[in-house]
Amino acid sequence: MTSSPSERFDRNVQRRSAQVLKQRVLEQQRAEFGKALAWAAEQDSIERAAALIVSARRRYLLGYGKSHSYASLLAADLSAGLSGVHLVDGAALRSLDVLGDIRQGDLLVAVSMSRYRRETVEIASSYVRHGGDLVLVTDAEDAPLASLAAVKIVIGADTASYANSPASVVLALHLLATLTIASSKGAGRRLRERDELALELGLYAEEP
Repeated sequence: MTSSPSERFDRNVQRRSAQVLKQRVLEQQRAEFGKALAWAAEQDSIERAAALIVSARRRYLLGYGKSHSYASLLAADLSAGLSGVHLVDGAALRSLDVLGDIRQGDLLVAVSMSRYRRETVEIASSYVRHGGDLVLVTDAEDAPLASLAAVKIVIGADTASYANSPASVVLALHLLATLTIASSKGAGRRLRERDELALELGLYAEEP
């Protein structure tokens, strides 16, 4: 059964000294990251998801709650080398706009981690019902949406804290973005053009 942050706080954090808690979290993260590296090396779901993203006409990124941060990270990394990358944020781009304009070649990439937000499940389910393809990034084989996804990337996210560890999720998203951009023929040109524009606009502070 999925545990809540308060339950994990009572189990893992409460009444522990800072030093004990720090050591426990570091040990757990070391073990978890090792498992994540082994997992990434042995399965091919990330490569298959990257191939779908590259071949898509428009790419929509979706996630609610904490998963919105992961979706935003992936959107930022993908948009550096690909055009047609859109983050569904409920403001500049609403889910209703996406669902009302599904076209052949479009793809929805949904990040849905435990505890699974209802909005993500309902929007992604509707997207598939209306003919769209779904790539799912989640943390359980039987998670909501798993049966609907053309490709699902299932990541472990254990924790010794009150919040699930982001380390494995960030690793998988980094690999997904890297393999996707590497497969895109126009990525190098787009990256160079963005570098030139960033310099022209003075976006970054000068390094010492």
